[in-house]
Amino acid sequence: MRRPGGWWRTKSTPEKVETYTRWSFHFFGVIEVFALGVSAYGRTGAGLATVLCLLVVAHAAVCMLVSSRALDWTRGRRPQPVRLMWTLVVVSAVVSTTAVVIAERGPAGEVETAAGSVYGGVLCFAAGVITLGVSGRRRMVAVVGGFAVGAGLLTFPLEMPVLASVVLAGLVMVTGGFLAITSIFSLWLLNAVYALDDAKETRARLAVAEERLRFGRDLHDVMGRNLAVIALKSELAVQLSRRGRPEAVEQMIEVQRIAQESQREVRDVVRGYREAALEVELAGARGVLTAAGITAQVTGETAGLPAEVQSALGWVVREATTNVLRHGDAKKVAVTVRMSGGRVVLTVENDGVAETTGDGPSAETAGTAHTGGSGGSGLAGLRERLSAVDGTLEAGPAGRGVFRLTAAVPLPDATAGAALEVAS
Repeated sequence: MRRPGGWWRTKSTPEKVETYTRWSFHFFGVIEVFALGVSAYGRTGAGLATVLCLLVVAHAAVCMLVSSRALDWTRGRRPQPVRLMWTLVVVSAVVSTTAVVIAERGPAGEVETAAGSVYGGVLCFAAGVITLGVSGRRRMVAVVGGFAVGAGLLTFPLEMPVLASVVLAGLVMVTGGFLAITSIFSLWLLNAVYALDDAKETRARLAVAEERLRFGRDLHDVMGRNLAVIALKSELAVQLSRRGRPEAVEQMIEVQRIAQESQREVRDVVRGYREAALEVELAGARGVLTAAGITAQVTGETAGLPAEVQSALGWVVREATTNVLRHGDAKKVAVTVRMSGGRVVLTVENDGVAETTGDGPSAETAGTAHTGGSGGSGLAGLRERLSAVDGTLEAGPAGRGVFRLTAAVPLPDATAGAALEVAS
């Protein structure tokens, strides 16, 4: 069974920011209810206070719905909520007009303060919410200005002085504008977080594409010339053979030699593509993680390790680093290389994995998800590389929100002995 709060830890950073932003807008409605509706009970009788509170609750509910739909529209998931915004305008006008009527016909003194707060408050909150559903500065200013002008015009039935009406319109303008700016800034921040997340994914895809292009260029450089020579010599051998010339055999022998040489060069290219130096990969991991804003701590010595051991462990570092950037939400990554019992042990820990227990994902499942899935780039692919040097791989949660990847490769006898002597 998943622990409380697990739904939050399973979200990505943009999803967390979006959830926070959405509930912040909903919290505006809660503030409206308590600041305007519930506070009316301390200013007037229970009957009128209940009426005012119900009006405020209805208005706050519509504000919450409009803000949620406007946020979906901003993210491109829904069409612009034009009808809902006009509905909010109508509801705001009805609530404000009702508050004016209550203030005008109700008992003097005690009702006017409560009704006046509801009157101006709903217009301020509505102005701030509706700006979420429009685009462009001019339209946002027009929305806030329209509510401010409407607030001033609706005061004429109350026979308020002109100065008081202007002051009230100014308060609606300032307060509504502040709420609008706060809401728009929250949306801008949310869009910026999503854009940064997309940029991180794009960077990872570009790195893969660049590596594929490099491999393609290397393979073309190796094979292009040799294949051209093979084609020319084969054509020459055909011509010589048709003429009965013995030199055709020599040309075909040369073709055979070039073909064998090409096979060797292709193997060298593929080997260079598949092998990874551990020291180089550790330095690269530190640089990439630091550039991504992740604290990277790399400890241990790699000098003197056999090439095949460095290659296997280098791939572990490469895959773990890539998938921390692509799939995790880590703030800190620790990479440790140590000698233990004639083995080289590489440990990669990060704090960007959701904690699950019970019927949640197992350690194996969580590890596969965090290392890019199964196959060549997941746990199965890493185990295949390590099995070639009799190595082992363990992966899974290691505490609260921590994921640990441990690879162990035995050292040849000579290297192990030298390493133990250095350690002693």
